Amino acid sequence: MTPEPPAGTASVTRAFAVPADVAWRALTDTRRHEAWIPLTRVRTDGPPRLGTRVVAVSGPGARRGGPGLVDRMVITRYTPPGDGPGVAVFTKRGPVLLGSATVLVLATSPTTCRVTWSEQVPLAGPLPASLTSRLTAPFLATMLRLVLRRAAADLTQG
Repeated sequence: MTPEPPAGTASVTRAFAVPADVAWRALTDTRRHEAWIPLTRVRTDGPPRLGTRVVAVSGPGARRGGPGLVDRMVITRYTPPGDGPGVAVFTKRGPVLLGSATVLVLATSPTTCRVTWSEQVPLAGPLPASLTSRLTAPFLATMLRLVLRRAAADLTQG
C-alpha cells in the first residue's frame, strides 16, 4: 500500500503493462511529455540525467510558440530502476512554480510496473508555500491522472 502523500502533494499511481525500464525511459524523458500534457511545449538541454535542465510552457498557444506559464526545472535525482524502484526528481526553479515533481517506477513483474508521479508545487510569492501547494494540488492531480493514462496507452500501443 502506498503511504498517503503530505498535504499539498498531488500523487497518482497507475499500473503499466510494460517493463519498468520501458516506462522509466519514457516518463523521465521530458521530450516525450508534449504528447501527454495538454497545451504544453517542452524544451530540454539533453536526454534525462542528473543536471538536465527542462523548460515547459503551458497555455492555449504554447505549442505554437505562444506565451504561457513557464515551469523551469532541473533533474536533481536520477536513479534508474534496478534492485529497487527508479526515482527521478525534477526540482522546479520558478519563476512562478516552485517545489518538485517525482517519478517513481517500480517493477511488479518482468513485463509490468507501477508508476507513481507526485508533485508538490507551491507558488512563488508572498503567500505561504503550505497554502499555495494545497491550492495547486487538485489541479495537478487531475493533470497527472490524464498524463499517466495517456502515457500508459502510448507505451502499450508502441
